Amino acid sequence: MGLSGLQREVLSLYRKCLREVRKKPTNAKVNFREHTRSEFRKYLNVNKKDFATIEYLLRRGYKQLELYSSPGIRNIWS
Repeated sequence: MGLSGLQREVLSLYRKCLREVRKKPTNAKVNFREHTRSEFRKYLNVNKKDFATIEYLLRRGYKQLELYSSPGIRNIWS
C-alpha cells in the first residue's frame, strides 16, 4: 500500500529539513538534526485522518524550515 499525499508531504518536509542540516556549521549539525528528529517524533501519534492538524503542522514546519534555513542561524541550541 502506497503513501497518501499528506504522508508524502510530511516525508518531503523531513527530507528538506535534513538537507538543510548539511548546510550548517559542522559543530551545529548534531543540534539541528536532533531538533528536527524530536519535532517530528513529537507528532508521531497524530491520527492519520486528522487532516486539519496535519496541514497545520506542515505549514508550521515549512515556516520553521524557512527560518532555520537562514544563513544567519548558525546553531539551534546555544
